[in-house]
Amino acid sequence: MARGRSPGQEAVRGYDLGRIRLAVPASHSALQLLRGARDEGVEAILVAHRRYYDAIYSRFPWLYSRAIVVESWRDLLSPRVVGELREANAVLVPHASLIEYVGVETLLELELPVLGNRYLLEIEASWDRKLSLLEDAGIDTPRRFSSPREAAEAGVPVIVKLPGAKGGRGYRLAAPGSVERVVGELEKQGYRLEDLVIQEYVVGVRLYSHYFNSLVHGRVELLGMDIRLESNVDGLARVPPRLQEELGLEPSYTVVANMPIVARESLLARVLDYGERFARAVERATGYPAAGPYSLEGIVTENLEYKIFEFSGRIVAGTNVYMGLQTPYASLYWEDPMYMGRRIARELREAAEKGILEKIVT
Repeated sequence: MARGRSPGQEAVRGYDLGRIRLAVPASHSALQLLRGARDEGVEAILVAHRRYYDAIYSRFPWLYSRAIVVESWRDLLSPRVVGELREANAVLVPHASLIEYVGVETLLELELPVLGNRYLLEIEASWDRKLSLLEDAGIDTPRRFSSPREAAEAGVPVIVKLPGAKGGRGYRLAAPGSVERVVGELEKQGYRLEDLVIQEYVVGVRLYSHYFNSLVHGRVELLGMDIRLESNVDGLARVPPRLQEELGLEPSYTVVANMPIVARESLLARVLDYGERFARAVERATGYPAAGPYSLEGIVTENLEYKIFEFSGRIVAGTNVYMGLQTPYASLYWEDPMYMGRRIARELREAAEKGILEKIVT
């Protein structure tokens, strides 16, 4: 798929490459991104909602050279803010909270350089396009079903997922006999069947792999892995099954924390292959490379199959577990402490120094 120059590539042509800055929206992984920029000697500009700035980011003023504070989420990327960021030669780093607050449509039209592939975020926002991309990449995925009836007839447990980057909030687990009821309840809440994804629930160990596609160095790097702690499903393990049934407790999947993990080494062949397959598929689908960070999120079964149930086309909050540290996998590429926030800042700095900043933004 061929495309012309993106809005970000047009904007960056007027930048002073000797004074590049990183624009970091508050929330999600902002502290890690700010710390990474500081470690790489890259100036960072924080863009924050007043409530978040006062409660969190005002306590760490040494992490950024400047803060742009707004009174509402809709002002986060207002023309005034975008103008200030362009004057400062800033490149924006997108994350899930920014996408949720301002919307994918705003990011697609934004006349500001966005680190990575903004068109991948558009695919990520659609369950159908997201899962189709994984399938097109040749990555093993759980079965998905087009209707509750099809899922019920398959006779397997399913998870019903909602649209948008909601950190797992509202996801529902259902047995074959209850999937139609669960979908019906979600429809009563205003969700349309075509916006939901009904996916086979694969039993195994969660494994979320963090990648960085470096166009400066010409390689896909595996920088880390994590698992998520989700409420209330992880807490249900402490409640006896009989009591769960008596209390009518059903699992929910709101992400509240993350933990670092290291996979058995034999799994790395599949993990590394998937990361490279995904990068190639993204370029075929969008016409632009999958520059920078992304994550493949899946389950490893007892037969050591790695089934990817979704991806994130930007930095994920699970990378926060390594903030300021050398991740085990990053140590295979880098001598100095390297984590995703710093890796982003280094790529930005090196691309600017080599005069190829246009290649890593859209």
